[in-house]
Amino acid sequence: MQGQGSTQAEGAAPIEARDVWIETGQGRLYARQWLPARDVLPPVVLLHDSLGCVALWRGFPEALARTLGRRVIAYDRLGFGRSDPHPGPLDPAFVTLEAEQGFAALRAQLELESFVLMGHSVGGGMAVACAARHADGCRALITESAQAFVEDYTRDGVAQARIAFRDPAQLDRLRRYHGDKARWVLQAWTETWTADAFADWSLRATLPGVTCPVLALHGAQDEYGTARHPETICALAGGPCRMELLPGLRHVPHREDEARVLALVAQFLDAPPGR
Repeated sequence: MQGQGSTQAEGAAPIEARDVWIETGQGRLYARQWLPARDVLPPVVLLHDSLGCVALWRGFPEALARTLGRRVIAYDRLGFGRSDPHPGPLDPAFVTLEAEQGFAALRAQLELESFVLMGHSVGGGMAVACAARHADGCRALITESAQAFVEDYTRDGVAQARIAFRDPAQLDRLRRYHGDKARWVLQAWTETWTADAFADWSLRATLPGVTCPVLALHGAQDEYGTARHPETICALAGGPCRMELLPGLRHVPHREDEARVLALVAQFLDAPPGR
């Protein structure tokens, strides 16, 4: 491990941050852990969105670790952030494959016997896949702005974003976080979600395998998906599910109203549905 350090808000217990590299058959993944002073509960693993990475979670993982008193782990998927470049275009099954590849490698190397999963946007879909594939260890699942299928509303939102990224300044912003991989990151999002080959993708066959308690968070004004997504997650999940539609929030609730999201996650983990 490397890059160790600690952060502390006034009057708060210190949170230690540690960097770690995860070895996979395709390349190395960068991960960061935030550790509270007492670390006895199952950790929370964060899965980022289509343009995201560890750095773009910003202060949320540390705040989550402090609020929950749990270790929080975030990692850059292959091709994103500080992780190694992706070897080519995304496989159409990339959402479910993450459970067998990147997350499986992280779980094995960090020896995660039990854990909680939280994923944002496409990371929410990946968290669903991981919870189903690794049901032996997953104690709870939180999805935030997750897509459960390909909706025309989502495709329209991605198409509009693709137009906005014609502005070179937008791509320059991505380069701050992804370096030379930025164009691949952008195209992996825009070209995959608008491709005809991806139009029939959904989590409908995967969700029944999720047997742990589920919290489905979704902004009521989400520009990339309607309330049909959390409704689908709760209707098809194999475990008890609580849906929270958040008025006034869009696609990134943890950034738009961090305190609200932290409170909902803490309440859910203290008293999961069905218990």
